[in-house]
Amino acid sequence: MAQLREIKNRMGAVKTIARITKTMQMIATAKFTAAGQRAQQSRPYAAMINDMVRQVASNASDYESPLIDGPNEKTGKDLMLVICSDRGLCGAYNANVLRVANTHRRAEIKSSDVVIETAGKKAAAFFKFQGVEVSRAYGIGDTPQYDNIEAIAQGYLDQYLAGEYDTINIVSMRYHTVSRQTAEVTQLLPLSQPESGGESDSPVTGRQDVYDFTPSAAELLDTLLPTTVKTLLYQLFIESAVSEHVMRMIAMKAATDNAKDFGRTLARNYNRARQGMITTELTEIVSGVAALEG
Repeated sequence: MAQLREIKNRMGAVKTIARITKTMQMIATAKFTAAGQRAQQSRPYAAMINDMVRQVASNASDYESPLIDGPNEKTGKDLMLVICSDRGLCGAYNANVLRVANTHRRAEIKSSDVVIETAGKKAAAFFKFQGVEVSRAYGIGDTPQYDNIEAIAQGYLDQYLAGEYDTINIVSMRYHTVSRQTAEVTQLLPLSQPESGGESDSPVTGRQDVYDFTPSAAELLDTLLPTTVKTLLYQLFIESAVSEHVMRMIAMKAATDNAKDFGRTLARNYNRARQGMITTELTEIVSGVAALEG
């Protein structure tokens, strides 16, 4: 009887867990849909900014900027921002990002001093457990807003132009498809050199596009390059949020399926134990009746 009661209690607990994980899966699905739409809407803007920089750079071959060429004097200090989640239950999302961040930190620490900043409570907790000092921790949440990211990017631009850091790198999860997300290190500053190999032919007419810039190409690049940095950082935060939601959705679906399978196993064990108990009681009754008749 005690065994039946224990199995029945476990069945109730498993059903409760399955309901919770199913609810979390539905919430993660809704958040993933919303975050995916934001990421999809921001991609054309980011692509247009990159295209404009390429077009302007093709007409300013002698343009020089520390945002592209790097600082004039090396300080031996690099900044690394690690983007993780505030909450767990999202599969290997945080573990993959933190493993890449730790590997990058150990590789860079041999040649320079690495200053670490974090976005997300999991990243801050990890480095605290490792005994690594975190310079600053940002609370962005799982729905990044452009105004908040712009403020962070502007701070990085000011620090970089002031010569505080040689490079600024972002460690985050890049979203490719629903089934593929990869933890990567992205260099935010200095920016990669824009392509300036000449004019490109129009895919429709086959003719070269010729632009007349007002103000000058150099003045335009002075405005476009900081905007590119802000757009890139925002895109990284958005892709991190999308990856977090999709990985939590997958993890909660797997947990729900496992809970249902375990519930079926418990139900089968319960029925077998109950059937065994009934058989034992019937055997005792029959044996008692036979003893009385004898």
